[in-house]
Amino acid sequence: MVTAICLQESGLNHRKQLGNGPARGFAQFELGTRQTRGGVWGVYLHDASRFWLDKLCAARGVQFLPESIWRALETDDVLAAGVARLLLFTDPKRLPAVDDADGAWGLYLRTWRPGKPRPETWPDCHTKARIGVAS
Repeated sequence: MVTAICLQESGLNHRKQLGNGPARGFAQFELGTRQTRGGVWGVYLHDASRFWLDKLCAARGVQFLPESIWRALETDDVLAAGVARLLLFTDPKRLPAVDDADGAWGLYLRTWRPGKPRPETWPDCHTKARIGVAS
């Protein structure tokens, strides 16, 4: 699921959003805000992920503060993958079956809340992630 999202968001090619955008890491995480509870802030504040995010930050040597985490996402792929997985952990529904592209799309929409969803590219990204083919 994380790989499919990374393929959808960045094609596993860009750790910083093109055009001077705010997203970082292959999963293109934004900082978000305390008020919106989106992006890194969402994972930082959520009861299901906060404890684990603290442990992940300690293991990666990153200060447990949303801005520090967000800045590190661009250069620390392990941290970025962990934060992406923790965002999925905040969804109250079960993870979809590995071969459930529609269920995976729904999870992606609920958790990433993409500003410009591209449903036409999702099936290919999901299939490549499922069979282990990058780009």
